[in-house]
Amino acid sequence: MKVLKFGGTSVGTAQRIQHVARLAVASGRNVVVLSAMAGTTNTLVEISAYLYKGNVPGAQETLNALRQKYAGVIAELYDNDASRERATAVTDRTFSLIAHFMEGEFTVAEEKEVLSCGELLSTALMHIYLEQIGVKVALLPALEYMRTAQGGEPDMKYISSRLRRLIDLEPDAQLWLTQGYICRNAYGEVDNLRRGGSDYSASIIGAALGVEEIQIWTDIDGMHNGDPRIVSNTRPVEHLHFEEAAELAYFGAKILHPTCVLPAKLSNIPVRLLNTMQPEARGTIIANFPPDGTIKAVAAKDNITAIKIKSGRMLLAYGFLHKVFEIFDKHHTAIDMMATSEVGVSLTIDDTDHLAAIVDELKGFGTVTVDSDLVIVCVVGDFSGEQGSTYGAHVVNALEDIPVRMISYGGSNYNISVAIRAVDKERALNSLNHNLFDL
Repeated sequence: MKVLKFGGTSVGTAQRIQHVARLAVASGRNVVVLSAMAGTTNTLVEISAYLYKGNVPGAQETLNALRQKYAGVIAELYDNDASRERATAVTDRTFSLIAHFMEGEFTVAEEKEVLSCGELLSTALMHIYLEQIGVKVALLPALEYMRTAQGGEPDMKYISSRLRRLIDLEPDAQLWLTQGYICRNAYGEVDNLRRGGSDYSASIIGAALGVEEIQIWTDIDGMHNGDPRIVSNTRPVEHLHFEEAAELAYFGAKILHPTCVLPAKLSNIPVRLLNTMQPEARGTIIANFPPDGTIKAVAAKDNITAIKIKSGRMLLAYGFLHKVFEIFDKHHTAIDMMATSEVGVSLTIDDTDHLAAIVDELKGFGTVTVDSDLVIVCVVGDFSGEQGSTYGAHVVNALEDIPVRMISYGGSNYNISVAIRAVDKERALNSLNHNLFDL
């Protein structure tokens, strides 16, 4: 058994839903995970924003536009009145639920229920279409098995037990269909795995069932060795270690959600990235491959801010870094990179919601300066051994004409990261691509 996850663009139109159905049926008896149709979650977020502000007419107008969109998809997707009527009834119930939330106080709990509607709609439409074409498909409602524990992490024991039980109830199914992204929390409330969480759902399901492979189907043929929007002549990377994939996902490779690989990695289940529009493409496979001494890819993370704390008291000061980290922890702000010297420490963050408060507290330790409009460029590959040192020199040489604000080397065997000005991003990515992959 495999898990096949299809993203929002893969099910973004009636034709693409039909195409995904054919791919899923041809794959064998597997679990299929769907995201919401492209644009739907953004629209649901917009509706929620109107309701938080008490702008019911704005929410209603946006909902009406979404209703019309789905009416058009239904008219195109099905070839008989019975299927159209079933799909219309399902979507009407869903839109009525959203409209119900316009009548009273709108809180985070209601917002999460609204956001869950995207995946519920896409799986409902796919379920009806598969039955129309004669496929015996079983729906596995994610809200009946996907649960997080009190710490917010997936409750794997509960998920595995419930999921296996639901699958066993449908032993003759050709496909099992379920929603990505949505779940219930430890209190039984409707919740979600955050944006991009459908990748995470697929990985959790794969780990819970111990499948042979997890496939993530998107609109690009695997993870490329550079950003094709900026760098020309990029190519898909055929093989990645789990650590390499995690680094690339965290530092800007949009094809894969950063949290996705962890459950698969812990269960030693390969993850394959495939292109829905070009199913014949080889894509990228992620697994616990042995070190191969190669550089795999370059990614960039935007909207980075660097904070430098300079203090003569830092020299040999026991517990200094601990106190600094406590401030970031207090404000729930993650640190991306760090560089230290005898008299100072520089840190980068990508979340500036609490920047003013953080800087104010850090001033108790010394002089604080802030640099914004930075980018972290991450070079990922196998940097262990002597070859890794050689590659480090290539990275530095490629950036010789570009001002580097910070550099992180040696913290991991899988990446070298540099912080540069955002205005130098395009030049840096192209130079690295030329120097590292055109050797």
